[in-house]
Amino acid sequence: MKTIHVNASKSYDILIERGVLERAGEEIKTVCGAGEALIVSDDTVWDLYGETVLASMQKAGFDVTSFTFPHGEQSKNLSVYADILNALAARHLSRKGLVVALGGGVVGDMAGFAAATYLRGVRFVQIPTTLLSQVDSSVGGKTAVDLPAGKNLVGAFCQPSLVLCDPHVLSTLPDPVFYDGCAEVIKAAMLKSHAFFEDLQKTPPREQLEHMLEFCISMKRDVVEEDEFDTGARQYLNLGHTFGHAVEAASAFSISHGCAVSIGMVMMTRAAVKKGYCKEDTLEQLIALLKQYHLPTEVPYPALSLLGIVRSDKKTMGGTVTLVVPEKIGRCTLVPVPVCDVPDWLTAGGAQ
Repeated sequence: MKTIHVNASKSYDILIERGVLERAGEEIKTVCGAGEALIVSDDTVWDLYGETVLASMQKAGFDVTSFTFPHGEQSKNLSVYADILNALAARHLSRKGLVVALGGGVVGDMAGFAAATYLRGVRFVQIPTTLLSQVDSSVGGKTAVDLPAGKNLVGAFCQPSLVLCDPHVLSTLPDPVFYDGCAEVIKAAMLKSHAFFEDLQKTPPREQLEHMLEFCISMKRDVVEEDEFDTGARQYLNLGHTFGHAVEAASAFSISHGCAVSIGMVMMTRAAVKKGYCKEDTLEQLIALLKQYHLPTEVPYPALSLLGIVRSDKKTMGGTVTLVVPEKIGRCTLVPVPVCDVPDWLTAGGAQ
C-alpha cells in the first residue's frame, strides 16, 4: 500500500492499493470509528461496487444505508443535492455521522458538498472509482454543484477524512471514460514534469497506473498544502479549465470533462504560441500526446459561443480572469487578462 499524507486545514491520508475497496470498512473504521453512515453513489457505480462497500462497512460495525442517483454531469445540480440532504435527514444522521462518496467526480462533488453543509458539516470519505476522480477531484477538498449559468458555481471547501484509491476498479472503465481521466494526468505533466510527460509518451497508461496515481496525487497534494483555498499556486491546476469549462457548458455537458480539458489545454497552448509565451514544438508535442490518448484537440464552438460562459466562470474576478499559460512542457505561468481581451485569446486558441 502507498500512503500519501495531506497536511491541509484538516489532515488526512490517501491510500493507494489494489483490493482496498474490499477492506473499505476496516480502513474507514480506523480513521472515523464505526458509527452511522450513508453511502452516496450513482446507479452505474452502485451496480458494480455498492454491495462490496456496503458489506465491508457492515462487517466493520457501521450502521450504514445508501442513496443513489442517475449517473452523469446532468445530475450535478441543486435538485439532486437537495435529494441527498433529504436522504441524510431521513436517515437522522447526526454530526457524528459519516458520508461516503463512492463514484467518480460528480458523486464526490455532490456527496462532499452535502457533507459540508448538512448540519453545518459532517465527516466524509472519498472512494473514487474513475481515473479522473482518483488523480484529481477526490484530492484537495473542492466540492460543488453546477448552475445553468456555469459549472461548479455553488460549493464549499471540505477536506475528506480519508481517500481510498483502488487501481483495480479502473479495469472496469470503458476506454472513453478511462482516457477522459488521462486528460488530467497529461495536465499534471504539462504543469510540473517533462520527465513524467515522456513517461506518458513511452508507456501505455494502463501499464503504469500506480505510477500515474502517485505522481498526480503527490503533485496535487503539494499544491493544496501550499494554497488550500485557491488564491495563489492552486490556480495553476486550472490549466485547460477556463476554456475547457466553457466548451463543456456550451455542449450542454455532452462533451465530458476530460475531453473539454483536453480541448482547453490545446486552445491555451496554441494561444500561448501566438502570443510568444512558448514555442511551436510544445503545442505539437501536446497535441500528439493527446491524440495518442484518444483525446480531442479541435475547438468545436466559435468564440462568441464560449465568451459569455468564460465571463460567468467562477475564476473571473473584478473584470479579470487569470489564465494558466504554458511556457514549455513542465512549466506554466499565471497571466491576468482583462475580460475585454478574452475574445482575442479565444480566437488565438482556435475558436473562430
